[in-house]
Amino acid sequence: MSKNKNKEVKQRAVNIQKIREKERAVFMRLGAKLRAYFFTGILVTAPVAITFYLAYYVFLWIDKSAHKLIPPELIERYNIPLTIPGLGIILLVVVLTLIGMFAAGFVGRFFVHLGDWIVRKLPVISSVYSLFKQVFETFFSSKSKAFSQCVLLEYPRKGLWVIGFVGGETQGEVKKKIHDEILSVFVPTTPNPTSGFLIFVPKKDVIELNMSVEEGLKFVISCGIVEPENLPIKK
Repeated sequence: MSKNKNKEVKQRAVNIQKIREKERAVFMRLGAKLRAYFFTGILVTAPVAITFYLAYYVFLWIDKSAHKLIPPELIERYNIPLTIPGLGIILLVVVLTLIGMFAAGFVGRFFVHLGDWIVRKLPVISSVYSLFKQVFETFFSSKSKAFSQCVLLEYPRKGLWVIGFVGGETQGEVKKKIHDEILSVFVPTTPNPTSGFLIFVPKKDVIELNMSVEEGLKFVISCGIVEPENLPIKK
């Protein structure tokens, strides 16, 4: 009898242990799902929240700066409020347009070239200036073909694939050394696409994608969650 009771006690202990293990596994799966949902919520809401937050404070800063341009006499005489929504943006657009009109003329081009020459002669500042000038000329030029195509390439080894953005066909010394048709491809990091790697890849080793650069960036930033749909496959 005592042996049977011991067996029953042991069996009950084993059953209780199995039940506890199942409960633990269920709670772990539930916790993993809740954690995944939480980070997905952050991933979805954070970019929108940060964008609107920054845009709001930039908007207020421009409006306050524009308000300082109004003479105090006019403010007191006409009871002008402390901030006029949208005034700063309007003034900024007008000023930039007037500067563009001036720079397009003969005299304006002379002063632009003069200022460009002076800045390029300054140490340290010239490097930063050249970098930002090239970036803005690349992105705002209507003839620019930078990042006009989204491609797949094997990186960092065979069998692993990443999304890259074609910067253009490589010329100069790089092409002469490799003796092949080479593309300059930018491979962004996830979820921050402002950093990444510049890779020189033979054109025959990349696969062109139909997704746009914007869709590719969304795909990278969302860590593969926001995937373009219903795109024809390019052979």
